[in-house]
Amino acid sequence: MIDLRSDTITRPTPKMLEAMMKAKVGDDVFGEDETVNAFQDKVAKMFGMEAGLFVPSGTMGNQLAVKVLTEPGDEILIDYKGHIFNYETGAASALSGVQVRILDGKNGKLNIPILQHAKRGNFDWEPKTKVICLENSTNKGGGVCYSKEELSAIKAFADKEDLRIHLDGARIWNAMTATNINPKFFGEVSDTISVCFSKGLGAPAGSMLLSSKERIAKARRYRKMWGGGMRQVGLLAAAADYALENNWDNLPEDHRRAKEVAQVIFDSKSLAVDMNKLQTNILLFDTVKEPAEAVLEKLAGKGIQMIPFGPNTIRATFHFEITNDDVEQVKAALAEIGK
Repeated sequence: MIDLRSDTITRPTPKMLEAMMKAKVGDDVFGEDETVNAFQDKVAKMFGMEAGLFVPSGTMGNQLAVKVLTEPGDEILIDYKGHIFNYETGAASALSGVQVRILDGKNGKLNIPILQHAKRGNFDWEPKTKVICLENSTNKGGGVCYSKEELSAIKAFADKEDLRIHLDGARIWNAMTATNINPKFFGEVSDTISVCFSKGLGAPAGSMLLSSKERIAKARRYRKMWGGGMRQVGLLAAAADYALENNWDNLPEDHRRAKEVAQVIFDSKSLAVDMNKLQTNILLFDTVKEPAEAVLEKLAGKGIQMIPFGPNTIRATFHFEITNDDVEQVKAALAEIGK
């Protein structure tokens, strides 16, 4: 099968497995795993943050950020397409006792007009708004990225309103590839950042929360409470470090292949795509004449897997296991279906 369901399905390469086997490990709950300690320092410095904390998943990274930035009864703001709202099983309410207020942005991104009058807390009967949650690139928004100007404006607004910013950077590597924004800039505009190594970069597992030393120390305790304290985690950190050093340069090819396939959809009669939204490795397209599930069945019959993203919307996500030959097969299949 040509698997375009997600960039999380990639498997470790032989060289990545070799890096894992050579990792010097210890007990991370005791703070003695030198590989993960060094990797945390490395990624924190990359983003201009004081400290980092390796965690099993992006969801845990996001939820730890919410936990250390809020108190029970507070409110966080997020676009209605945001991952924290859609894909984290109500964890912000369950784990931190906060209210999630969704806003209607554009392509999963928030902006100043949307945020302008969103802050609450002046009256006893209102929740206190504490955090603006951003996602870069956006998943349900189709891989769209924030520009430097957009993030600077939101940062200025947050400072004025005494709000914190959490950046869900599950696909931050794709966003940086597409926008050429230096990672330290994200550290300047964010109070907390969650970055993932198991999506576009292809590590088998792992994310990292980045913030101040004080917040990371607090997050470390909650990580243990929530069952995320791992032992010889240097094995996973070594895989993530290898992915960061060797697979980041592959991302432009993923973006190029997504655009190649999108062009075939754009030229078809019964499929539709907004080429202006296509910035990274996520391709969202619509079915015009039949439900998404019907098109997915046809694709599966041709050995191609994608996933539904709505009644008439399909997502294809490109990654390093997809070859140029795979792309030609996908293009041919979509051209036939789209007649």
